[in-house]
Amino acid sequence: MSETGRDEAPVELADRLAGVFDLVGPLYRRAQRKVEQDVPGEGLSVGVRAVLNMLHGHGPMTVPQMGRAQALSRQFVQRMVNEAAARHLVESVENPAHKRSSLIRLTAEGGAAIGAVIARERAMLGQVGDDLTDEEVDGCVRVLSRLLRLLDDVEMD
Repeated sequence: MSETGRDEAPVELADRLAGVFDLVGPLYRRAQRKVEQDVPGEGLSVGVRAVLNMLHGHGPMTVPQMGRAQALSRQFVQRMVNEAAARHLVESVENPAHKRSSLIRLTAEGGAAIGAVIARERAMLGQVGDDLTDEEVDGCVRVLSRLLRLLDDVEMD
């Protein structure tokens, strides 16, 4: 078995990748709890935080676009958008490309809220330590991206 894993039998590689999934689940759930514990001032649920983060990173988007990008159902995203809109964190604006599907964009209040959350998260992630190399992080991103693409055909609605 090589360090790169390229000489491994497919079954051994599958077992190692299953171990990645075994770590991703608890990591995701703990990260969700951490978001909810750390944002009591903003009172953001994980779902609303995801919507705000998408808009922060990509600019105005439709609900279906957000759902596809996050592998979430359109109905769930719509509920989160409604919750965020009720708190004046997002607003609907006309979509020049599609009359029936409004664009959702951050308000100034929403931008400030997600900016504060992101700053706290980056400060926490900075505590991981400097013993991780760029190559290790790049490899992790490459593996997780490949696993995500493997599941591209999963329907969310």
